[in-house]
Amino acid sequence: MPKTTTPGAMIRTAWDRLAPRPGGKWLFSKIFARLVPYSGSIKPLVSELTSGRCRVVMRDRPNLRNHLRSIHAVALMNLGEMASGLALVYGLPDDTRAILVGLSMEYLKKARGTLEASCDFGVPSVTERQELELTVDIRDNAGDVVARARANWLVDRLV
Repeated sequence: MPKTTTPGAMIRTAWDRLAPRPGGKWLFSKIFARLVPYSGSIKPLVSELTSGRCRVVMRDRPNLRNHLRSIHAVALMNLGEMASGLALVYGLPDDTRAILVGLSMEYLKKARGTLEASCDFGVPSVTERQELELTVDIRDNAGDVVARARANWLVDRLV
């Protein structure tokens, strides 16, 4: 088994091995939730993950709701940050790291029901320190965008 020391390498290896198998996406999501407990608090299911593309599903549950009976704003931020981070680190070279340096949200509609966060972007080649802004749309079952996250990631080589 190859040595997987960076988060991106570990994520790629785990996803590539588990996702094609029955129950593999569920198992990957459970492992990720254990390794990143705060992200795990929303009980996400990673449904798709490739270089520059990630889909994460979050079911509506009572402990994620606010006093308005919709999904809490911070749960939506958590979902958006997770989708952007996975899409980014999956596509980065092994000698690269990414650090979240900013996160903003637009709340466009009350979020209810099962939600899907989607992040799509072209992964750049990393030759020097740079900041990337990734956009994540969070949609409800009707396909309406209920929130939009903008995640700013500082990307740099480890060497």
